[in-house]
Amino acid sequence: MRSKLPQNKLSIFAVMSKMAAQYNAINLSQGFPDFNTDPALIRLVTQAMQNGSNQYAPLAGYLPLRENIAALVQELRGATYDPEQEICITVGASEALYVAITAFVHRDDEVIVLKPAYDTYEPTIALQGGIPVPVQLDAPYTTVDWDAVAAAITPKTRMLVLNNPHNPSGMVLKDADLKRLEELVKDTDILILSDEVYEHIVFDEKQHRSVASYPGLKERALVTASFGKTFHTTGWKMGYCLAPKALMAEFNKVHQNTVFCVHHPTQVALAEYLNEPEHYLNLGSFYQRKRDVFLNAIQ
Repeated sequence: MRSKLPQNKLSIFAVMSKMAAQYNAINLSQGFPDFNTDPALIRLVTQAMQNGSNQYAPLAGYLPLRENIAALVQELRGATYDPEQEICITVGASEALYVAITAFVHRDDEVIVLKPAYDTYEPTIALQGGIPVPVQLDAPYTTVDWDAVAAAITPKTRMLVLNNPHNPSGMVLKDADLKRLEELVKDTDILILSDEVYEHIVFDEKQHRSVASYPGLKERALVTASFGKTFHTTGWKMGYCLAPKALMAEFNKVHQNTVFCVHHPTQVALAEYLNEPEHYLNLGSFYQRKRDVFLNAIQ
C-alpha cells in the first residue's frame, strides 16, 4: 500500500496522552485547558438540543454566532468582518487549518512554517503536494528572525503559517514583528494563515496582536481561532475562520466538501454565551492566576 504520508508517525501527543492515562499522571503534553466547563454553557447546549436545534446548521455556521464573533473581533482587534461572507464556523481550529491549506496550496507550492510548530501543519501541506519550508525560531523566543523569513521567500512561496501566541515557546509577537511581516509580503501573492488559538492565554500585561488588526495582512490572511481552547471544551471541536470575502468563498468550497457543517446545538449555545462579554474578557486574568501558582510551586 502506498502511503501519502510515508514519513508521518502517530502524533507524540497521542502517545503521551495514552501514557498519562495509563499511569494516572498529569498530562502536560497537549494544548488543552483541563478546567471545568462553565455549567451555564453546558446548560445552554442542553437547552438548544431540547429546543430542537438538532438538524444541519448552515454551511458557514449559525448566523447569530457569526454575528457575535464579528462583534467580538471588532471589540478586541478593531477589525471588521462581514458575518454573512467572511466568517465560517469549523470543526475546531484544526479543520480551519486543514481547509485553509487545502483550498490554496497546490502541488509544488512552498509554504513557510516557523519551527517548532504544531505537528499538523507540515503533513497537511504535504497532502496537497506542497513543500514545507521551515524557518527555525531560536531561544529565548522573543522575536522572529525576519531576515531568515525574507531569505526563505521565493517565487514559489504561496503561504506563510503564523502561530501567535506561539506554541510551544509562548512567544507573543510585537507590533514591530507584524509591521515587518506586513512589509515583507507587500506586493506579493503570499497568503498568511494565522493560527491564533492561544489569543486569550497571554501573561504579564503582554498584548495579543492579531494579523486582522493590520490592513496589509488582513487583506491576505485566514485567521483561525478555537472555542475549545477559549472555554475549556476542546472535546466539542468548535472553531472558526476569518477571511476576506474572496478567500472565504474558496475556503467554504473545501469546508463544504470536508464536513459540510458543524454541530448545531453547540453553535446555538455559544451564540447565546457570547452575549456576556465577561465570558471572554476575563480569560487572561484567569490563566495568569493559574500560571503564577504553578511558577511559585516549582521555583
